[in-house]
This record gives sequence, structure tokens and C-alpha cells, in this order.
Amino acid sequence: MANRILTGIKPTGQLTLGNYIAVLKNLPKLMNQGDLFYFIADLHALTLPIEPNVLRQNSIDLAAFYLAAGLDPKKATLFLQSDVSAHAELNAIMQNYLYMGELSRMTQFKDKSAKMKESAIGLGLFAYPVLMASDIILYDANVVPVGEDQIQHVELTRDLVNRFNNRYGDVLVIPKYEVRKVGARIMSLSDPTVKMSKSDPKGDIFLKDDLAVIRKKIMSAVTDSGSEVKFDPENKPGISNLLTIYACLKDMSIEDAEKQFVNSRYGDFKKAVADAVVEELEPFQNRYKQIIETKAYEQVLKEGAEKASKVANVTLKRVQKAIGLLGK
Repeated sequence: MANRILTGIKPTGQLTLGNYIAVLKNLPKLMNQGDLFYFIADLHALTLPIEPNVLRQNSIDLAAFYLAAGLDPKKATLFLQSDVSAHAELNAIMQNYLYMGELSRMTQFKDKSAKMKESAIGLGLFAYPVLMASDIILYDANVVPVGEDQIQHVELTRDLVNRFNNRYGDVLVIPKYEVRKVGARIMSLSDPTVKMSKSDPKGDIFLKDDLAVIRKKIMSAVTDSGSEVKFDPENKPGISNLLTIYACLKDMSIEDAEKQFVNSRYGDFKKAVADAVVEELEPFQNRYKQIIETKAYEQVLKEGAEKASKVANVTLKRVQKAIGLLGK
């Protein structure tokens, strides 16, 4: 059986260079590696307050970014989560098979809720992993590419699938996560000890940033003591982050990137990194603008939702039958 690969991105902020390197840049390479489903997780975006016009624009941007990065609708399915009603329907079922103790131990919930008043914590934030598990289960996904911060969610999904199958038989596919090692964590340019995360205008490179702004951000990036361009995340986090960016965009190893700048000064090194980023993002931005102008994303999302619904509804009916619902 070919790999069924599922991945989703929440439309909760402007995408960064980190998102591009970890996800979008790899899209053309993945086109022939299995049956690919990419979804825009707009239901997940509702777990924290978000303005309707922001959610709408972010969702459009994500669809255009996927297409600009090389997603081929003939080889991969791109759709909005909210356009496939099976996500909400399976979520309503699966919430009965995960327990409050499990959900309360989830790191992301603990981190986000710790910053909020208890009276402001919505049920959706607490039950977020149930919907994420439903997303994965619906498509019989056996490979789920994730960032390191999402591994716990896939492990919980595996526990849920095992629990469900032990009770009802071999109904659901057990997924496994896949973490890309190089470039999976691109750090902030203003604080290279934290991940680039859509929330730092100075330290984050946003995919819609003007190219001159991008160049200025890189030239202003925090560096480290000394003058050697060397990959040493503990002692030289700033330089190490810039080396990672350069190596990922040039499709080379960190070691080869180091050798290239062995006699370079920080200023020359930063200029080379800025050149590499601009060289990569300029054609990408041009494709994005054309897709937005022509609204090419609309038909792709419509056809993607139709295809995704056919697959998801098969799984939903299988689950309904297994647990004793009469279904349709």
C-alpha cells in the first residue's frame, strides 16, 4: 500500500521562512511519494480568538502559498478542513474515546492555558487533540509530517486508534509521525534561542514581506561573539541559525555550508544568506501574487474538498457502523 500522507497548517498568522523551509519547500519533492492530502486547518484556528477577516485572508494566503510552492492538484489534494463535514462529525464521536486526564497533560494546552484566565479557556482549546486525531484518522493516514511540538498529538492519536481497535476490531489505521531533521526548527533572527513563530515582526521573516525588508532583517540578525562562521547551536546560536537557513535553501549539508564561509566575515556571510533568501522568495512571491489575482485557488479548493469528502466519508461510515450507529 502506498503511503497516505496527511498534513495541515493553521491559518492563525502570517507564514514565515521557517514554515517555508519546513513544509512548502519540500512540496515538489513529495509529489510522487504517496497519496497526499494537505488541508488548511481553519476549524483549529477557532480555538483562540481570531477576527473573521483575518481568518478568511489567512486561509486564502495558505492555499495560494501551497500552489505557489509547487503543489500539483493532480497529484495532491488541497482543501479547507471546514469544507469537509466529516471532520466535525468524527470529532463528535472520537471525543468519547479520549479522557480528560490525557487531554489536560498535553503540553500545548498547558502552555497556552497558563497564559490565560481560567474563565477564558475555551473547550475547543482543551479538546484540540481530539479534532487533530479525527483529521488524521479520516484519511487512513499512515504518515503524518509534523514539527517536534506536534509529536505528542500524533502519539495520542496512536493511543486512541489502538483503544478503538481493541474495542471494535481492525477499523482504523495506526499513523506514524515523521519529523524532518534539517531545517525543522528555524529560529528567530532577533532571539535565536526561540523558534520563528509568526509573532515577532523583527525576528520573523514573513513570506509576504517586501524583499528589501527581508534583506534588512537578515543583515540586522543577532550574531554571536567571535568572528568564525561555525555551526555551534549552544555557543553560536545566531550564526548556526543563519547557516541552517542557507544550507536548507541551497539544498546542501550544514558541513558544506560551513566550508563555504570558513574565511568569511559576519557581514559577508549575512549578505550571502540574504541573497539566498531573496533568490528563493522572489519567484515564489511572484507566483503567489498571480494566484491571488486570478483566484486560481478557488477551483482547487472546491475540487479538493470533493475528493477529500469521498475518502473521509468512507472512514466515517466505517466508524459509525463499528460503534452501532445506523448511519445513512
